[in-house]
Amino acid sequence: MSQTSPPLSTLLPPLICGTATFNNQYNPDPYALPTTAIVHEALSLGVRAFDTSPYYGPAEDLLGAALDTPFVRDNFPRRDYFLLTKVGRISGDEFDYSASWVRHSVQRSLERLHTTYLDLVYCHDVEFVSPEEVLTAVTELRKIRDETGLLRYVGISGYPVTTLCELAEMILEMTGEPLDAVMSYANFTLQNTRLASIALPRFEAAGVSVVPNASVLGMGLLRKKGVPIGAHGDFHPSPKELRAAIQAASDWSDMQNIKDSRIEKVAIRWALESWMCEGARVGSRGDPASGIPWQRENIEKNSGTRLGVSVMGVSNTEELHETMQVWRSILDGLEGGEQTAIDSGRSTDDRTRSLLRQKDVNYLATGIRKVLGNWVDYTWASPDPGFVNKRSAPDIPAPLPTPAASPDQLSKQALTREGSGLRSMPQT
Repeated sequence: MSQTSPPLSTLLPPLICGTATFNNQYNPDPYALPTTAIVHEALSLGVRAFDTSPYYGPAEDLLGAALDTPFVRDNFPRRDYFLLTKVGRISGDEFDYSASWVRHSVQRSLERLHTTYLDLVYCHDVEFVSPEEVLTAVTELRKIRDETGLLRYVGISGYPVTTLCELAEMILEMTGEPLDAVMSYANFTLQNTRLASIALPRFEAAGVSVVPNASVLGMGLLRKKGVPIGAHGDFHPSPKELRAAIQAASDWSDMQNIKDSRIEKVAIRWALESWMCEGARVGSRGDPASGIPWQRENIEKNSGTRLGVSVMGVSNTEELHETMQVWRSILDGLEGGEQTAIDSGRSTDDRTRSLLRQKDVNYLATGIRKVLGNWVDYTWASPDPGFVNKRSAPDIPAPLPTPAASPDQLSKQALTREGSGLRSMPQT
């Protein structure tokens, strides 16, 4: 069973900044978000990986614009941070996994992100196409990797964990090479932990190097005020009965005499902390953003421990700072965490505070799941029954749908680059 060298699990940072929030599904006007400030502050705080997709409206352009600045070029060499993107999904009901579209999509992402290579490319939402189409796209991505060096690692992403497992197993059997990464979303949360209970053993057996856990709030389901409403209205696939159960659980949590008992605060801490440990088997030893200087050349010097990888999206710098505070508190609570706190300049009392918060969160999480009852581990259909892929001309590059630009933002930039041929570029 051959594997990409070095394995992704030795390099990928365990905390990844997601940019699905740079999209009109989650925000009415993504161009109004302080996306450049978010990216710059994330880098300054030690975040060294960003996840995006052409499907996320203008997210690639916004992320690329933030990275293509003197601040980033002067302080953060390209080799010091990871860029993860995706291919295949064009719109809600349009997918193209053909070799020609994959090559076009990779080239366009390189241009949008202002980079000469991509660290990891996923096939996006694989459950919407056939296994044969997934195999075609994975094969083409690996061909691009081997022939041009324009990308380094290849994975798949999607929602139903059984489908993800089946495809990871199929790709290993058909190609003899395991996937570098399988990203699951909304499957390791307070409400649903099927990623751990069902998928982990199968991913390990299929040789998958890293399994990032995304959308720890279940696409915004686990929020006191309900699911997010963007420019397209209510997009969330959850049934009203599940939403009602979440609201009841939120109300119960609010009534507890415990600081920061708001359901989203509990859900974020619980998922990040639990997956950091449970997901370690398919985690990474990359830069953990602990505040301690890290060197890619010496993994053992910096961390000999694999940590479960999580993807966290934010819409402003305040949310980013809250996320980093929680993340570093979790690190302080791990074995050896007191030394981590000392080495990073935090207080020696931070480990004690972390363990106390862990106790409170576990109590609240147990109560919330009890209120949810039979809705624990419920999953919605993906795709919906009767779904039909409306892509009718797979070999012709087409513009991707994006929201209208705000006047003072990227209105002067072309959001779609023409041409589908790939160019080899020097790597930096």
